Amino acid sequence: MGFELNFDSSSLKSNTKKIEENVIYDVLIIGAGPAGLNSALYATRNGLNAGLIADKYGGQVLDTSSVENYLGYESIPGEDLVGAFREHVEKYEIPIKKDSRVEKVEKKENRFFLSMSDGTELKSKTLIIATGSKPRKLNVPGEEKFSGKGVAYCAICDGPLFQGRDVVIAGGGNSAVEAAIDIAKIANKVYLVQRSVLRAEQALVDKLETLNNVEIRLGTQVKEIYGEKLVKGIKVYNKVEDKEFDIKADGIFVEIGSVPNSGPFKDLVETLPNGEIVIDCSCNTSVPGLFAAGDVTTVPYKQISISSGEGAKAALSANAYINKLK
Repeated sequence: MGFELNFDSSSLKSNTKKIEENVIYDVLIIGAGPAGLNSALYATRNGLNAGLIADKYGGQVLDTSSVENYLGYESIPGEDLVGAFREHVEKYEIPIKKDSRVEKVEKKENRFFLSMSDGTELKSKTLIIATGSKPRKLNVPGEEKFSGKGVAYCAICDGPLFQGRDVVIAGGGNSAVEAAIDIAKIANKVYLVQRSVLRAEQALVDKLETLNNVEIRLGTQVKEIYGEKLVKGIKVYNKVEDKEFDIKADGIFVEIGSVPNSGPFKDLVETLPNGEIVIDCSCNTSVPGLFAAGDVTTVPYKQISISSGEGAKAALSANAYINKLK
């Protein structure tokens, strides 16, 4: 069971066009995950002068050991899927700005001005935010060390790697309980560890409690993840019994939510308390000409295929908006 990933954004073609400061683009796309990359493709195919801002090329797909649910692939490593995305995007010679982050966005007279971390300023008529999200972490010893080596953050993506094995699900909300139910179908043993009580919908909890290979540990907090080359188990503390003990397992899925990467845009667009950017069915935000797509938005079910489709939709909406301006 291997988890190592070695993709480097420097593997982009050296002759890739760069975004220019003195150009007013039709659309700038912030983010280079499935939503951002598909936005760039659709925008370019519709004749828009598009630019792509790629702080991390590939997004969370790059951190996914194996993608099992993407149309056209029975199973493909996340690294390979990102490679296919990259090859497709490069055919259109879309200008890219790498290794620089958006720090501030302002709208003045129907133009968007982006202040970048390297001191440059970019300009566009429309903007697509596709910055995705990042998993909320446990922040315990061993989590970073074994990330991709038994520590995972997407049960749907990486669950098949643990067929016939013992695994831990950390969390107590809907996503954690759903993950436990799904993985129980293929795993030998599932431990659901939650530091307080279950907060999932009762119907999900009732289903979970019928599964013979699932053990629920409430009032139990993960203190450490340990192993050798791969995860071997976790150390936990049970506050009810006031004692620490080990749970032997081959992997742990951290299902305690995610944090949308919407920080630089919160003063500009409407967001929910959790940071998700509010959009309508056409990917419009509260600001005309500013669109958002993928995991950073209020769209449910954070999946690669859904993010990709939302990216296409955002680009088509941006194209329609620009046509009205003309």
